[in-house]
Amino acid sequence: MAEHEVQSLSDQIEAALARAIDRVVPELSGADPVIRPSDRADFQANAALALAGRSGRDRTALATDLVAALPADAPIAEAAVSGPGFVNIILTADAVWRQVAARLTAPRHGIGMPHAGVRTVVEYSGINIAREMHVGHLRTTILGDCLARVLEFLGADVVRQNHLGDWGTQFGMLIQYLDEHPEAPWRRDQLGGDTSTVSALGDLYRAARKVFDADPAFADRARTRVVTLQSGDPATIASWREIVTESELSFMDIYHRLNVGLTPEHSAGESFYNPWLAEINDELTAKGIAGESDGALVVPSLTETGPDGKPAVLMLRKSDGGYGYDTTDLAAIRYRVRDLKADRILYVVDARQAMHFRLVFETARRAGWLPGTVEAVHVSYGAVLGPDGRPFRTRAGETARLLDLVTSAITKARDTVTEKNPDLPPAELDRIAEQAGIAAVKYADLSTSRTKDYLFEVDRMTSSTGNTGVYLQYAHVRMRSILRRAGEPAGPVDPSLPLHPAERALAIALDGFGAAVAEVGELLEPHRLCGYLYDLAKVFNTFFEQCPVSTAEEPVRGNRIALCRLAATTLHDGLGLLGIAAPDRM
Repeated sequence: MAEHEVQSLSDQIEAALARAIDRVVPELSGADPVIRPSDRADFQANAALALAGRSGRDRTALATDLVAALPADAPIAEAAVSGPGFVNIILTADAVWRQVAARLTAPRHGIGMPHAGVRTVVEYSGINIAREMHVGHLRTTILGDCLARVLEFLGADVVRQNHLGDWGTQFGMLIQYLDEHPEAPWRRDQLGGDTSTVSALGDLYRAARKVFDADPAFADRARTRVVTLQSGDPATIASWREIVTESELSFMDIYHRLNVGLTPEHSAGESFYNPWLAEINDELTAKGIAGESDGALVVPSLTETGPDGKPAVLMLRKSDGGYGYDTTDLAAIRYRVRDLKADRILYVVDARQAMHFRLVFETARRAGWLPGTVEAVHVSYGAVLGPDGRPFRTRAGETARLLDLVTSAITKARDTVTEKNPDLPPAELDRIAEQAGIAAVKYADLSTSRTKDYLFEVDRMTSSTGNTGVYLQYAHVRMRSILRRAGEPAGPVDPSLPLHPAERALAIALDGFGAAVAEVGELLEPHRLCGYLYDLAKVFNTFFEQCPVSTAEEPVRGNRIALCRLAATTLHDGLGLLGIAAPDRM
């Protein structure tokens, strides 16, 4: 193990069972001891059930022999055979208390860094310049940010990438309209009230579109402006850069409010890859991977088929000579491997793009841009649904703005907080409601398996009871309140004390933090960490109800304070990996 890493109790039991297997059935050395949590003991080993058939032995007899062969130095107080070969294991109190002490004193809870040295590119959010963030950006932004946090915690060298929609014909039209309507306000210093730059630009884009559709002369001027943009005309590029910069400043306000770790330095939009698109097509053509089809340049898949049964195709260049995002994504994947030196690339993009990414990965591998040593993963996710069970839209049938959804949760969270703390000063109430509302939105998203759709239900997600972010925040507040009342005395944990069942359950639950985080890093499923934290909060509440802390006699009091401290730091850091604040007071 690495320095400061603490071996979990389950891993210690697994190692002890592995040694017993080596002694009893050496021909099956290396077999999985199959350690599981148990409601009848601390852990249950199911190895005998799996190994009996392979060794030709009776399951119960094999389990009995495994128990007898357990090493004497294992942290086991009792190991008993149950049923058809299960082994129930109870840990020594000494081992449990020493584990609490080790987790408290070790950096990062003693959790290892299995992803150390793995350069991991995480593409998420993918906002469109001059457009407001909407419900479609919710999951990619929240999921991507959580995965980046977890992978960094596990040691990965994470490179965040915000793949901006910042190039294309719509910018020529918008720039031309702004040139012809210089009085139209859209810059920050021109706007008042709550209107954002992207909101103003969105309105102006819609106005430009109406003129484009109604006025052929303007449409011609707009098309000409597209050409000047793509050819690098200095004045047009300057206008485009200003639109991008002003839009990014507005997006950064939203990221900051959501506690999302994206900054302008993480932006790499379609414009960034534009200079390489012709080169991408030339190389694919020269290698015989791409070919002409009805005037367009395409890559027919060798493995994927379309609805018509013919090979699915990646569109590199349209028949009118324009490039689409297929080509941009190929340029991006080549850049990330060649220039960013990625070992792993994660694309946090909705499930509807599954075929697109299969085609992009296939083409990149055929071209040699994505070698077998580099892992590329489409981290897909389901939709955010409204109360009617359909993709979330406003009453007018429009795509819901992201800020409107967040604001609705904050407003409802304010009611929840006010009910619990009716005498809070307005400024303090606003601060707490903001934290609770953001927690509600992010936790509702992250606690759902990412491959599933979920309902955006403000009343449920802002509740202070049940599996919600607000509930976990209040659990942390309770832990910190107990510690404040106790004065958080210093002093080592006394491993000689017996364990109350609620103390035992809490200590073992706390020891599972590292495994939960590692599982997220391996499976890219943040809901597993959410489930762990929710279960931890419930176990802590049982401990709190059954085990007095401040009024307990020493040294019991000191050990229970240690458990509270470890619980508070574990919940705090776990919520931090989700991008959720863990306030001390609410």
